[in-house]
Amino acid sequence: MLVDTYGRVATDLRVSLTDRCNLRCTYCMPEEGLQWLAKPDLLTDDEIVRLIDIAVRLLGIEEVRFTGGEPLLRPGLTGIVERVAALAPRPRMSLTTNGIGLRRTAAALKTAGLDRVNVSLDTLRPDVFKTLTRRDRHRDVLDGLRAARDAGLTPVKVNTVLMPGLNEDEAPDLLAWAVAHDYELRFIEQMPLDAQHGWKRDSMVTAGDILASLRTRFDLTAEGTDDRGSAPAERWLVDGGPHRVGVIASVTRPFCAACDRTRLTADGQIRTCLFAREETDLRGALRSGAPDEEIARLWRLAMWGKKAGAGLDDPSFIQPDRPMSAIGG
Repeated sequence: MLVDTYGRVATDLRVSLTDRCNLRCTYCMPEEGLQWLAKPDLLTDDEIVRLIDIAVRLLGIEEVRFTGGEPLLRPGLTGIVERVAALAPRPRMSLTTNGIGLRRTAAALKTAGLDRVNVSLDTLRPDVFKTLTRRDRHRDVLDGLRAARDAGLTPVKVNTVLMPGLNEDEAPDLLAWAVAHDYELRFIEQMPLDAQHGWKRDSMVTAGDILASLRTRFDLTAEGTDDRGSAPAERWLVDGGPHRVGVIASVTRPFCAACDRTRLTADGQIRTCLFAREETDLRGALRSGAPDEEIARLWRLAMWGKKAGAGLDDPSFIQPDRPMSAIGG
């Protein structure tokens, strides 16, 4: 088991497959991109599969989410999914993606064993998409969403970040669109994980703002806390159901007390929290010939030191050195 000093048990592993991305979202990275990791620093496909095997076989991990950067840029992605699907016990597998490459990969990923996808889409307006991402790829994302749904990678969840002055007025339109296409929409408060360190708490669109906007058009009925479990999203039934909408309020309504996640970066570091400033190196142990039991011990030790919360409500909070693209969403 991966247990911490507060009694939380990690059963959900987030695996970043690359720090690279083919978008330049304003809340994530600068227009010119970042200093990408050198290829020798990245975990190989074999190393990724071995670490996941250790996690599910020795540490109690039940669910694996592949992230990036943009995980569809990883050449060996389908093979990794297929190999993880063959592990015993077999973990549930999902993927967080910007959706650009899904039209051509969704069917193959489903065949390989992927269970479902989360796709990032912040706007229904192509011009706003281009402003937010600095790329003219809106149609590609819509096509990717459709391909994921048609391939059976369901439920297809759509992750949306609202930004003041750009798309903050779109919440009701986005929900109406998601309901019409049978996607599950989840709004995510903007978090302090941008490479430019430009995030400001007093200018973000909060969960309260989002819910107030949605209620101008929809009747929302809150699900109970028992239904939520350790999920980061608070969820509401839309107009009595069956469709739902979620809000992940990492900043204004933190859910750290129920967190069940552990994170593996693309260069083989364990992070116990998105906002952690400490990492535990598993890549070095792998490449020095450490046995599985030793790697599991290092992982347990890292988890034991997990802090009670992210500390976003602390005035002295310091943003992590690594941006979201380098540590996985």
